[in-house]
Amino acid sequence: MAISDVAALDAIEVAAMADFFRAAPRHLRVAHDIEVRTLPEATLLLSRGIEPGVLFRRVAGLGASHAVTGAGLDAVLAPMRALRASFAVAMAPGADTGLLAGMLQERGLQPGYAWMKFRRDCLPVPEVQTDLDIRTVGPECAVPFGTVIQEGFGLQPAIVPWAGSLVGRPGWCCVMAFDGATPVAAGAVFIQGEHAWLGLGATLASHRRRGAQSGLLAHRLREVASHGARAAVTETGERLPDKPGNSYRNIVRSGFTEACLRQNYMAPAAG
Repeated sequence: MAISDVAALDAIEVAAMADFFRAAPRHLRVAHDIEVRTLPEATLLLSRGIEPGVLFRRVAGLGASHAVTGAGLDAVLAPMRALRASFAVAMAPGADTGLLAGMLQERGLQPGYAWMKFRRDCLPVPEVQTDLDIRTVGPECAVPFGTVIQEGFGLQPAIVPWAGSLVGRPGWCCVMAFDGATPVAAGAVFIQGEHAWLGLGATLASHRRRGAQSGLLAHRLREVASHGARAAVTETGERLPDKPGNSYRNIVRSGFTEACLRQNYMAPAAG
């Protein structure tokens, strides 16, 4: 796959995460300093007091469209360091990763757990066998949607209204799985032109291994294809012997192929 193609797959993820941060309810933005900053070198996703830092304090797309100098990198890192908490930096495909890796390590950041990025055509949609009822939901399900995301990932209560704010938001489609009337799994997709980013897939511990995530992936692919998207992308942690691989296996089983491995450089919390 050409660098330009992989760069487009990365760009839809950056756009989705930036919109997710912009969707945060006002009371959360104020309480947790949630903010998106767009600099020539990268997109900064900032928050305070919400963990993990690799998700909620993140420099995305470093070097995507602008050569990064030492001064430029310092301008990127300064707002992140001001939060005095751990954060992650992800380099864009096509950036001079060797040069940037050295610059980041000179500034005290170290390689962390890398993410594998995947892509597939939206059609044909895979056939999935599950006894759960999977459907697209509207704003009346905002709280259950946010609750499943929060509980499924073991995140803080603030995530309930934040994730719930995506339900019904332009550009997003939110999908849930139900066991009878009980919501047990959820996932979102962000659509921009011909590309779609699938993320926030979570299943309650009580209902894992029942096909929820594969079903949610298939349902979202069907939805985005109906909106004109042609390529779908997602990501999860790279496959390692000491890391759980259920998400990785579900993604591959759904017809996604590996596009690129993206290293996260981690900055520890300031003392």
